[in-house]
Amino acid sequence: MLPPLTQLIAYALPALPLAALVLPVYVFLPSAYAQAGLPLASIGIIILLARLWDGVTDPLVGVLSDRTVTRFGRRKPWIAAGLPVTLLSLWFLMVPGDGVGPAYLLCWSFALFLGWTMMIVPLTAWGAELSGDYHQRTRIAGFREGATIIGTVLALSLPFAAGVGAAGQERDALRLLALCILLLLPLFTVIALVAVPEYRVPSKPPLKFRRGMKVIFANGAFRKLIAAYLINGIANGLPAQLFLFFVQHMLNEGERAGLLLLSYFASGLLAVPLWLWLSGKYGKHVVWRWAMIWNIAWFLTVPLLGPGDFTAFLIVCVMTGLSLGADLILPSAMQADVVDMDTARTGRARAGLYFAFWGLATKLATALAALGLTVAGLFGFDAITGGTPAGQTALLILYALVPVLFKIVAIALLWRWPIDAATQAALRARIAVRT
Repeated sequence: MLPPLTQLIAYALPALPLAALVLPVYVFLPSAYAQAGLPLASIGIIILLARLWDGVTDPLVGVLSDRTVTRFGRRKPWIAAGLPVTLLSLWFLMVPGDGVGPAYLLCWSFALFLGWTMMIVPLTAWGAELSGDYHQRTRIAGFREGATIIGTVLALSLPFAAGVGAAGQERDALRLLALCILLLLPLFTVIALVAVPEYRVPSKPPLKFRRGMKVIFANGAFRKLIAAYLINGIANGLPAQLFLFFVQHMLNEGERAGLLLLSYFASGLLAVPLWLWLSGKYGKHVVWRWAMIWNIAWFLTVPLLGPGDFTAFLIVCVMTGLSLGADLILPSAMQADVVDMDTARTGRARAGLYFAFWGLATKLATALAALGLTVAGLFGFDAITGGTPAGQTALLILYALVPVLFKIVAIALLWRWPIDAATQAALRARIAVRT
């Protein structure tokens, strides 16, 4: 069951505009709401609260999509239902008026994350079910996450190309992104829903909730992978949240922040074929570990940089950007293999619930990383003036050194990974016998 190229492209298309709702929004969003009058510390707490809401919605959507039975499939109805929720809430969140308060940010964040969950959880579960082949799953994830990187690059570069990407113009940047997403997301979603089939899975009575959750958390590979993914997500999220502040106040290069961001994501996109080739040769988990080690080596040079070191930091952005593709593609493909362990044991296809926890880990990592803003603010950092020397030191530590510690922990968790190509093939054989 190997999807043709046209179906892979169509399947990946919705991930492109959806990507603009993740990292790019949270690069621009804190500064935009700070300009609207909200304290920086409050913004970080609100983002965390909104992400905790995902602790309810993500598993719920995952379970319900696993149990949905329609002539259109299990995943497609949820993606279609999530589209209008996402479109409405993204406009209000990304185009705030003057004088909005914390309740406004919290409510529309809740709504946007609900819509995003209704689309992305079924989309990732759908991808895991398009093929049962170990290496083909990496290819499917590569197309989806490649589209994610393209969407991220476009979302980050478009404001700068339109002249609204410099420090202080974050509200204009968010408005421009909102307009583009409103145009592209409905179009690309319809293409995917029409062009890509959703394969039927054997129908069995669902497990009772307590029994089903017990089986999931008894899955040792799942526990290792979700923990490593969450910790690595925090390591990636901290620099993302603090990037504009670091470039503006530590390097004095706010006007050229767009070039730095573009170089990071462009190198990540160009490296995708390399990671696909390496994972096919050495295995997903091995390659992901080495990609994180590569990232660590370059990030350790950041504390040595300061004003005037634009070229050196540009090189760091390019080199660390190379590992981005590995961070996006390989864990997701590994998660699909983890689902096979569950299916072989229970006889049920529960990719929706597993990828709900995956989405929850993604959002929780972003939320916890947002607390970096709160911590920097508590030490005296100010988004407008740069704040005190102690605040700027806290910003540097949170941007460059704390992520290194998190990545070391993630690497340690993955050092003895139980699923390789042979193991996964044996799991698929067991699944075929059971179903």
